[in-house]
Amino acid sequence: MPFIPHTDDDVAAMLQAIGAPSIESLFDEIPAALRSGERAEIPPALSEQEITRLMRLRAQTDEQPACFIGAGAYDHYIPAAVWQIATRGEYYSAYTPYQAEASQGTLQVLYEFQSMMTALTALDASNTSLYDGATALAEALLMAVRANRRCKSRRVLIPRALHPLYRSTVRTIVEPQGLELVEVDFDAAGGQTPVERCAALAGDQGVAAVVINQPNFFGVLETVDALTDWAHEQGALAVAVVNPLALALLTPPGEWGAAGADIACGEAQPFGMPLSSGGPYAGFLCCKQALVRQLPGRIVGRTLDADGKPGFTLTLQAREQHIRRSKATSNICTNQGLMVTAATIHLALLGAEGLEQVARACHANTLGLVERLCALPGVEPAFTGAIFHEQALRLPRAPREVLGRLAAEADVLGGFALGADYPELDDALLVCATEQRSEEEMRRYASALAEILEAG
Repeated sequence: MPFIPHTDDDVAAMLQAIGAPSIESLFDEIPAALRSGERAEIPPALSEQEITRLMRLRAQTDEQPACFIGAGAYDHYIPAAVWQIATRGEYYSAYTPYQAEASQGTLQVLYEFQSMMTALTALDASNTSLYDGATALAEALLMAVRANRRCKSRRVLIPRALHPLYRSTVRTIVEPQGLELVEVDFDAAGGQTPVERCAALAGDQGVAAVVINQPNFFGVLETVDALTDWAHEQGALAVAVVNPLALALLTPPGEWGAAGADIACGEAQPFGMPLSSGGPYAGFLCCKQALVRQLPGRIVGRTLDADGKPGFTLTLQAREQHIRRSKATSNICTNQGLMVTAATIHLALLGAEGLEQVARACHANTLGLVERLCALPGVEPAFTGAIFHEQALRLPRAPREVLGRLAAEADVLGGFALGADYPELDDALLVCATEQRSEEEMRRYASALAEILEAG
């Protein structure tokens, strides 16, 4: 739609109609002390040609360091076709498909996303995404406590080996709503969350839900079958937090233990979403059929029209925009307009075989990087547990100092220092090598780290 500016005559007529002397008078209720006033630091306007020259000069100063940071956001290759398609006008400007008859293309994309996520997780239903992985987990726990009518407790066991920002976000959202979060510590040797430590914290009132992440924040694979079976034995729902790329190789949550996890959620960023300084990303949330009416967000359904032709529509919209607030399961919104479109295109382009190849390349690269780094004196794995594509390493020097020098001297983003979130791991660094990392980049990392450690 073209932008039609208001003329001076238009503005004057509108002000006269509402009885206001000026546009400025519409804001007279704002105290003078809170107004910014004139912005003297704003430079004079530039022409389009001058702006283009300036932005090109600034772009040339941007560096392209080799990124070995994971910690919840991953540098994966995105095929060029993903955003060529996603930024077409019909997708780029589409957001909420309220009118199904006019939104069939958008609805089909969302339906395909749901289908792909249920295939990856081996669960029955998926919504069309949430803000990110952290908010998806918060909604999963609220959903689990609502749905678990056999348990009167609002107690939830959450592993300390879960992403620190997930734990922080979840606390912010669910504790004011009466959920009690109990953190379960990880094993100092293996890095996993033992069933025995969960059992010690179950309490007399029981547990409504147990969070199981695969892999955990340290990149270590958990004993998901044992944890899922234990949760069900306690009458709790098993809530899986998973890296969806890892599911190309690992057992999906719907097949964990004897009965499978009840809910699965996580971050869809590995599919078609660039790092982009932290977002926007998109969370996914899947569940068993028995819990589908407690699933927050939107769900797209496939049906047949009066002529027998396939069509798509929004269904089971248990959101405050669609039904009375008192009956809504959540007021969480979606990120379906663009990010999930990119994720769907990305998954469609790769297919099951391509996704598995990417996952295997990530695993192989990380093993190769860790082997190189652990050949250096004083560098060793922090945990003995098996990994997917991240590993925590102990260093003989302070990780923050090492990271600073790697970036400054070798143009390498060497990983994530764990000490701020895990004081007992103040000498440890979390490293990741996706399929993007080349042999040359890994050699450069190892060589630079060797020089830094030798220099003392």
